Amino acid sequence: MKLRQVSDLSDFSRGHWLRELLCRGEDPSHVQSSPDGQHVLLLQKSRPPALPRVVAFQRHSIAGADLERSWQPPQPAPVGLLFLQSPVVPDSWVLAVVWEHGRTEVWHFVVAVGWQLLQTLELCQGARARVVSVCSQGASLVWCEERPPLGAHSDVSKCAFRFCVCARALELGEQGVRLGTARIVLHNSPEYQVLASPQHVFLVPAAAGFATTSKFLLIWHPEKAEFTITAPSAGFIHSKVLCSSSESDFKKLLLGSVGLLSGFAPLDIHTSTVSNSGGLLLVSTKGSVSIVEPDGTQRHIFDLEGGPLAQGSPVQLKTFGSILACVLAGVLYLVDQNSGRLVEKEVLSMKEVHFLESQGEEDSIQLLSQSGIYSFSFSKPEDNSRPEPCLVEMVFEEACRYYQRRSLSSSKLTVEKLKKGGTFQAPVVLAAILQHSLHQKQKPARSLQDSYAKLLSTVSLELQSYMSLELLKTCVVCAPESEVESYCKELVEQEVSRILQSDMDKDNLAYLNSVFASFPKAAWKATRSCLQLQQNGDGLLVARATPEVWKKVLCQPQLEEVGQNGMVPLFELICASFLRFKPQWLPSFVELTQQYVSSSWSYGSKEGPEGRVPLYKRALGVLARKNKHGEADEEMELELLLCSKRPKAVLQALHLLIHLKQWQRVVEVAEKFSKLSPLLNKEIFITLLAEFAQHRELDPYLDRLWPLCPAELTTSDILTTVLQHLPHSQEDPVPFSTKGNQLTVGLLKPLLQRVVQRPSVQDEMYSDALQSSTFPPPTPPREH
Repeated sequence: MKLRQVSDLSDFSRGHWLRELLCRGEDPSHVQSSPDGQHVLLLQKSRPPALPRVVAFQRHSIAGADLERSWQPPQPAPVGLLFLQSPVVPDSWVLAVVWEHGRTEVWHFVVAVGWQLLQTLELCQGARARVVSVCSQGASLVWCEERPPLGAHSDVSKCAFRFCVCARALELGEQGVRLGTARIVLHNSPEYQVLASPQHVFLVPAAAGFATTSKFLLIWHPEKAEFTITAPSAGFIHSKVLCSSSESDFKKLLLGSVGLLSGFAPLDIHTSTVSNSGGLLLVSTKGSVSIVEPDGTQRHIFDLEGGPLAQGSPVQLKTFGSILACVLAGVLYLVDQNSGRLVEKEVLSMKEVHFLESQGEEDSIQLLSQSGIYSFSFSKPEDNSRPEPCLVEMVFEEACRYYQRRSLSSSKLTVEKLKKGGTFQAPVVLAAILQHSLHQKQKPARSLQDSYAKLLSTVSLELQSYMSLELLKTCVVCAPESEVESYCKELVEQEVSRILQSDMDKDNLAYLNSVFASFPKAAWKATRSCLQLQQNGDGLLVARATPEVWKKVLCQPQLEEVGQNGMVPLFELICASFLRFKPQWLPSFVELTQQYVSSSWSYGSKEGPEGRVPLYKRALGVLARKNKHGEADEEMELELLLCSKRPKAVLQALHLLIHLKQWQRVVEVAEKFSKLSPLLNKEIFITLLAEFAQHRELDPYLDRLWPLCPAELTTSDILTTVLQHLPHSQEDPVPFSTKGNQLTVGLLKPLLQRVVQRPSVQDEMYSDALQSSTFPPPTPPREH
């Protein structure tokens, strides 16, 4: 999976000029290749004295007239280069160059003749209109244009809604090119960038738009005449069918949704483009890549490395089948769109690259740089990256260990028995697939049974991951000392991901312990990546790990398997990483794990991870081991106890707060957790009543404590508790103390009155009978 140069630009017409334009350090604002991959167009916005221009370059030195269009500022500039399919001639296309003032030039390339201007059309109907964004949707052009008001507007809010979205059919026939009737899709709207998929058009708010209108996306469905309003991060989706042209007004479209939309946060969009599946790919300023489907739902795919993205840092996105290719800061990422898994990561030697169309090659990526065109294949591995011939033997050895652990028989299982017995088919099938797809160099490839082909397509990404991992290990061994650290970080991430997808036996756990001890920071980053831990818009920690990964994280080995040579379970390893690199996330992480446990196992189940030791106690154990080597972290202990929401843990946290004399927090915890259960409410109230009897620290909070009194407590119960916890004095009791810290009847009076005035349980039982209008009931009338 290496970059391979397929062209040095010498096979292009005027290839030296193309290389010169790319080498100037002025990154083209737009680079696009034709559908057949034979033409490359550059929209070059040069600095003076050179003029900005649109230039087309032909591959394979195709003869003919060249295409070059330049303009002198402040003349209108081109806003879009669109390749449109011709319905008359199959596999034929034309180029539409749309200018800012609406003029559209339609060009066609003829072999041996070159570029020919077919026709010049006027897209906009108004002379003062200005096109800000354009795309092609099927056989139509869709654009957003600015319509300046006739008079000078002082109202800025009205000036912001001076744009409209229009559509117009572009008909290509034997007689030439003809524009259809203009149709207003949305008028009186803010500025939008229009991006088209085969069946939909996405309207993305412009960066300079109003804050109130940059909180949602619009999706236009031309066939249904329907608009979908979506705020993906907030989960808001609303669709509306436009029955008439009067309903295409922007403000009428939002009528009924303004109240909800006003409370949402603005969209965080750094880069946007359309995938080949028809979804809208979005990159946030935090480096998060997600896709918005045509129905308005959003799905997270991947998080780019390197932290927040600067406003001017370019991000290149393109999809090839199910693979998403992304270039950021000279690094190429290949990500599986369906699973969000990183398939390949390649550091490029070129600073600026641009994606090109790969005609007939969906399993390869072509990149244009100043030194040439490079191809990157992600389906067929290079010979030097193939695994060792012992891989098939390793499959049978691993299968022996797997089946031996689950076997009730005392006889030892060997590789020869697996190969000959025929009882276990899984290793035999996997070995056949490996011998087919990863055959040795000296032997030709074997034919694969049809029943194995589907399984091969399923494990193909796993095989590629294995090859890239083996290649990375080779790089670590052969790399110079200055590059070893960067290779080791990537190796740790892949190793942690691999182990979390396999069985968590004693060997793998010991290996993970050594990885976390040797590379703590790299292991922490790998853990975050595998669990997909991040904060949402409300600042809450969320995880998008699969149930299989959660089970590996929460599994607790037998007691005889841990404790040897300092080996600890994976959950404790992760908690230690949280305490070292992100301690404020640890309580939220424990709460997340408890939520997963409660949804996967029944309460008190011995099979679940909380059947032996609760998760919060396991986290407290990690905290205790850390406190041996430093100061005690009482605040973290409090947060771990409270996040568990278990009665014993809550009471323990309450006693710790009382010991620390943090009375404000004592009352807040009592108010919050008394609502969980009546039994816990009673325990909390009796604890605080005992404290109230001993000192006067809780006196300022009595109006908040007395409403917590349980219904079953009587006045005698309260007085008994108070008398049992009165402080013992060495002096003789006197009626009036000079210290002023004694408990008086006046302090208890509001509580006692509250209990006495409350109806008893027996009163409630007979309340219906006692509330009868007359007693005894009247005598019924006599019958004559």
